[in-house]
Amino acid sequence: MDRTHSSSTLSITVLLFLRVLTFVFLLIALIFIAKDTLGHKIGFNGVYVYRYMISTIVIGFVYNLLQMAFSIFTMVSGKRVLSSDGGYLFDFFGDKIISYLLLSGSAAGFGFTIEMSRGAPSNSFTEKANASASLLLIGFLFTALASIFTSFALPKKAIN
Repeated sequence: MDRTHSSSTLSITVLLFLRVLTFVFLLIALIFIAKDTLGHKIGFNGVYVYRYMISTIVIGFVYNLLQMAFSIFTMVSGKRVLSSDGGYLFDFFGDKIISYLLLSGSAAGFGFTIEMSRGAPSNSFTEKANASASLLLIGFLFTALASIFTSFALPKKAIN
């Protein structure tokens, strides 16, 4: 019984760590893309793909903030906010959906940046957008890893 509790605490700690890393990478990606301008004429809001990237970053940011709050509550109180099996399903499917959303934002950013820089010299605008897409991809990887850990909780709850 004690081993299960320490295993559960370790899992919550690892999940919280992954969510904090995702949060940090998404915050940095948001700063890069929001500050990205090409002269005084074109900014992120003038390019639909970059607006999509910002949308995916913000959605992922809010989701991870919520999940971090849930994890901290669980660590402090020893109880889950969503205590039924629906809470585990929310974690699992939420992580899956958000991870693929982050991946699509990153892919869109990479694709557009490559098209935009084709035949043109590299510039600060495309480099910052590429850096933001890279950070968004790293955010996807951490969220995908978190989804693996949340999937471990599903069979335990289904058996009990």
